[in-house]
Amino acid sequence: MISKNFFRIVLCFVAIITITSCVTIKEGEVGVKRKLGKYSDTPYTNGLKVYNPFIARVIKISTQTENLEVGLNIPSKEGLTIMSEVSILYNVDSRKAPEILRTIGTDYERNILLPVFRSAVSDVTARFYAKDMHTGERATIEKAIRDQMMTLMEGKGIEVEAVLLKSIRLPKTLATAIEAKLEAEQQAQQMEFVLDQERRRAEQRRVEAAGIRDAQLIISEGLDNRMLQFKSIEAFQELAKSPNAKVIITDGDLPMIMDEVNTSTKAANRKVNLQN
Repeated sequence: MISKNFFRIVLCFVAIITITSCVTIKEGEVGVKRKLGKYSDTPYTNGLKVYNPFIARVIKISTQTENLEVGLNIPSKEGLTIMSEVSILYNVDSRKAPEILRTIGTDYERNILLPVFRSAVSDVTARFYAKDMHTGERATIEKAIRDQMMTLMEGKGIEVEAVLLKSIRLPKTLATAIEAKLEAEQQAQQMEFVLDQERRRAEQRRVEAAGIRDAQLIISEGLDNRMLQFKSIEAFQELAKSPNAKVIITDGDLPMIMDEVNTSTKAANRKVNLQN
């Protein structure tokens, strides 16, 4: 009976040792073995790894993109203090994981990432006006912060993918002034557009007038006496073909056509007036 209990105890002990001596490294992370206080130079990749739990330990580090959100006050060029919420997207180089643990430790966000970020953001935003953080300059500011962080952390094994200024809360008076200025600029752009349209229309009318003037000059230059006589002959020919009675008064060059009924009526009216 005692031997059976002893066997069971030994079996449980072996099972516990076996379980605690195994570690599973998932995709998106690496494991670094620390044996007797010394980190291994070669990190473990994904899979099941076995180690001696009495003298060693495996520390896992994520190599996926991490999002570190920070709320802080940032300075501007004109000396204002602006409330901002910032996201720092970063990842750890799996090959540098042992060196990170040796030189920085497991809490590398607090030990190096945040201090470097606070220094870089203060240095960069102090070179820009507050209004720039609400315009297209925001992307320039974000890139400048990221580049400066990478310069300060060169060779540390941590790569900053992007720095995102998610929200910028300006002082109320400054925000109102910026909105008024942007509105004035939009109105000025709209007025410039209207004036440009009017200039285009005026130019179009000048071109049309010049075309009409040139056409009239060409026509007037082509209307000599021989051309007028030729056109008169054509008019006489067309009148000869007409079945309607017409009265034609001409000096031999140009015809003047009068309706016969209207002519008779006017002649009768003149006769009555003369009699009266």
